[in-house]
Amino acid sequence: MSELSRITFDPNICHGRPTIRGLRIRVRDVLDLLAAGADVAEILSDYPYLEEADIRAVLAYAARQSDHTVLNVA
Repeated sequence: MSELSRITFDPNICHGRPTIRGLRIRVRDVLDLLAAGADVAEILSDYPYLEEADIRAVLAYAARQSDHTVLNVA
């Protein structure tokens, strides 16, 4: 399973927001935990159904989302 394939979208789960492997944990939830200072081991301890590859997928997804094309308007 490639890392980005771990990020799923389902309109019936969390209103279609990106989640991890169809679980009811949003990409945003993991990013918020990391931003608050939680480390990977702590997140995995709190959410035992997550895997380390899930957290790498969240970071890869966030990195791709932040890389938008810049349009220069003259």
